[in-house]
Amino acid sequence: MKSFKELNLSVKTLAALERAGFEQPTPIQAQAIPHALEGKDVIGTAATGTGKTAAFLLPIIERLSGKTGTRALVLAPTRELALQIGEELERFGRSRHVRGAIVIGGVGMGAQTQALRDRYEVVVATPGRLVDHLKQGTARLDEVEILVLDEADRMLDMGFKPQLDRILAKLPRKRQTLLFSATIGVEVAEFARQHLRDPAQVAVTRSGTTAARAEQQVFLAGQHEKLALLLALLERDDVSTLIFTRTKRRADKVAKRLGHAGHKVARIHADRSQGQRRAALDGFKDGTYRVLVATDIAARGIDVAEIGHVINFDLPHVPEDYVHRIGRTARAEASGRASTFASPEERDLLHAVERLTRAQITRADVPRDAETFVTELKRSAEEQSQPGPRRPRPARARQAAGPARARARPEASASGESAAAGKSRRVGSWGGRTRRR
Repeated sequence: MKSFKELNLSVKTLAALERAGFEQPTPIQAQAIPHALEGKDVIGTAATGTGKTAAFLLPIIERLSGKTGTRALVLAPTRELALQIGEELERFGRSRHVRGAIVIGGVGMGAQTQALRDRYEVVVATPGRLVDHLKQGTARLDEVEILVLDEADRMLDMGFKPQLDRILAKLPRKRQTLLFSATIGVEVAEFARQHLRDPAQVAVTRSGTTAARAEQQVFLAGQHEKLALLLALLERDDVSTLIFTRTKRRADKVAKRLGHAGHKVARIHADRSQGQRRAALDGFKDGTYRVLVATDIAARGIDVAEIGHVINFDLPHVPEDYVHRIGRTARAEASGRASTFASPEERDLLHAVERLTRAQITRADVPRDAETFVTELKRSAEEQSQPGPRRPRPARARQAAGPARARARPEASASGESAAAGKSRRVGSWGGRTRRR
């Protein structure tokens, strides 16, 4: 392993690294920094939590020191990741007078516009908000020398390609481009082919490789058992826990139930304001909240030193997101657990993850005999059987529903389905049998 001194970094940068407690470069830093310092394009593949941020920020600071005007652009898929990059830039760039303008959605544009007018040396942005500034004429990118695409796979997965194309069209053709990603799929490879010139390939881990120190396990459980399983697992220890759900509504539901059960919990998803998201993250970092419930939008950018347990309450639709989710635990030299709940309906999603990671995840026993599990399952069943009074619909909605119900009756009888049959529908199970509910 090289030392930072062997990477041809300046004395000031070495001093900043020492103050920050950085002793040795990680593999991605040791391999990518020399190429970046030489001005070469780079494609870096490494698992989340391996030090990619410093791998591109340190060369940027070295190359921009003493220059004025906006010379570097860093694009990230989420606000949280952009803020994290901005914090690292402030830590290492302050002594070199390399400033960063953070350009993200969810907050006012006034301060961002001023920073862009002041021509801060580095702009760290999410694609959507930067395009807003380009439309309003408040952002100039014609002097950019270095472009960084961080978590490129996630940006493309999230549908940012039109915004990326628009941004790249405003950049000088002669520039250095650094692309970092935990996974390199067909779309990322094609994007790199179009926009990078003879890049150096730095692959610390194969695409799809999960965090080596993360102990992975999967629980094969029905959808109706997931909350009970979650509460039973949280009862086993008191480590910080990050829970991923597939939708915003599910995140709200899970957080609400955990709060009622007495857990200190916060939630983060796209419908939460930037202030709420920041408060949730800060509270999770400082221990105010033991549990954070999040959607995949937060999988990139949650930089918490020691997350003991990551739980996939729902499997992601995109298997690469599994890699990023569990990368939130076992960061750097730490270790941690990653638990996944897989219902029968998620069978194909589980198999897709295992194909990507080239390994079968250890099957764990669902603690169906645990008191907490039994109690929660009983509570949930009682809640379902007694849903409470229905909210009255407006008169116009009732009138519109009447003819629709009348039209639906002949179709139901023609199909041979009775009302009783509708109430007793079949639900899949992992054991190959079916149950009725």
